[in-house]
Amino acid sequence: MTDATSGDGARSGSTAQPIGGAKGPDELRRQIEQTRGQLGDTVEELAGKADVKGRAKARAADLRDKAGAMTVQLRSSAAQAGHTAQDKASRAGHTAQDKAGRAGHTVEQRVPGRARGAVRAGLGHPRAVLIAGAAAGAVGAAGVLWRRHRHGRC
Repeated sequence: MTDATSGDGARSGSTAQPIGGAKGPDELRRQIEQTRGQLGDTVEELAGKADVKGRAKARAADLRDKAGAMTVQLRSSAAQAGHTAQDKASRAGHTAQDKAGRAGHTVEQRVPGRARGAVRAGLGHPRAVLIAGAAAGAVGAAGVLWRRHRHGRC
C-alpha cells in the first residue's frame, strides 16, 4: 500500500475511479481523456482567478462603460434643461414686453433699478442667456446624478 492509495485501491482525496476499475485498454484511455479534460477545465478556472491584472482590466472597462453612459445621460439632461430654460426665458421676455407695451413702458422701465443692467445685457445677448441657462441646468443635473450615485440609487 502506498501514500496515494488506500487499502481498497481508490486514490485518497480524489474523485477518480478505483485504479483497477478499467475493463480494458479502451476504457482506460477513455478515463484518461476524461480526467485530462477535467484537469484542463480546473487549470483554466484557477488561471482565471489568479489573473488579477486581467480581472482589473475587465472591471476598469465596465466602469468606463458606465461612466460613458452616465456622461451621455448627463449631456442629455443638460441639453433638456437648456431648452427648458430658453423656453421659459423666451416666454417671460414676451410676457414682460406685452405687459410693458400695454402699460406704455419699456421692459427696462418696469424692472427695478438694480436689475436693469442685467435685463439690458440679457436682451442684447440672448445667446449668452441661453448658454448660462444650459450651464445652470447641467450643473443641477450633475448634482442630482452625483447625489444619487453617492447614495447608491443609480
